[in-house]
Amino acid sequence: MEVHYHDYLQLDKILNAQDLESIRHNLPAHDEMLFIVIHQAYELWFKQLHHEVDSVAAILSKPAVNDNSPELQTIVHRLNRCITILRVLVHQIDIMETMTPMDFLDFRDMLRPASGFQSWQFKELEAKLGLKFEHRHGKEYYTSQLRNEHVAIIKNAEGSKSLLQLLNSWLERMPFLKEGADDSFWSNYKKSYQSSLAEAEQNNIAAFEEVFSNNDKAAGRSLSSAACRAALFIMLYRGYPLLQLPFQLLNCLLEIDEQLSSWRYRHVNMVHRMIGTRIGTGGSTGKDYLKAAADKHYIFREIAQLNSFLIERRKLPSLNATVEAKLGFGH
Repeated sequence: MEVHYHDYLQLDKILNAQDLESIRHNLPAHDEMLFIVIHQAYELWFKQLHHEVDSVAAILSKPAVNDNSPELQTIVHRLNRCITILRVLVHQIDIMETMTPMDFLDFRDMLRPASGFQSWQFKELEAKLGLKFEHRHGKEYYTSQLRNEHVAIIKNAEGSKSLLQLLNSWLERMPFLKEGADDSFWSNYKKSYQSSLAEAEQNNIAAFEEVFSNNDKAAGRSLSSAACRAALFIMLYRGYPLLQLPFQLLNCLLEIDEQLSSWRYRHVNMVHRMIGTRIGTGGSTGKDYLKAAADKHYIFREIAQLNSFLIERRKLPSLNATVEAKLGFGH
């Protein structure tokens, strides 16, 4: 049977999925069509993000990821796709902002209590990436407006291994230095790091000890000391062939956080522009709630914080010939 474009994309369903409340109320509002189409597009892109993140998590869940195989390249490629999609989500706000506050008021009250706060796909995505329940802003009511089946989906994601947890396990499996040599390297590195600090930065040494010297995760942290040492090593020596893709992976996660942050802040500014200090249609505090969530919801914050412990390239400890050979193409 031949495949037809219209049938393959199920355009009958998609193009007839815009049911305007303003028409239902016999008060036609021209911009409600734009409002619906943009939010439907958001949900479709969220679905694609889930598809990509799930595939990355499946690879990282393997007992051992071959860092010298196409697997790591596949992870980086799909994370880069997530970044590109998130950039599109940010730019969609430009289209939304062609709707003026008065245009929105033509149909806004007809939407109550529907709200973007009820987007279970976005909350599930945050959980899959690694946003913990205890780190959520407004955690006491963040699922209060969702249907039971959607709450169950989010709780299931929270109970499964997140991308951040899988990253921790992957980093812990990457011992770049032999036992004994590891302690020597970090002891030398700590001295180089301390000598690079300004007088006002000397307190950073205590933070260095807390992040890198404990055997287990420090209270409230998602990455263990071993994982943090591996991540910093990747950042420091990313010029070696074997570390280029691992560095790109870490950089992708930071970029995902940055794009999510950009999307949240653009959303905050758009809401403020549209409704000022009024409450959201779902009953939240509108702009104030969104801003507080944007300030708190940095999923890969611990990776970004490792940049505080970098030193200049010219001061990096030299690696011995054996380690250099392992990090090259012919290891």
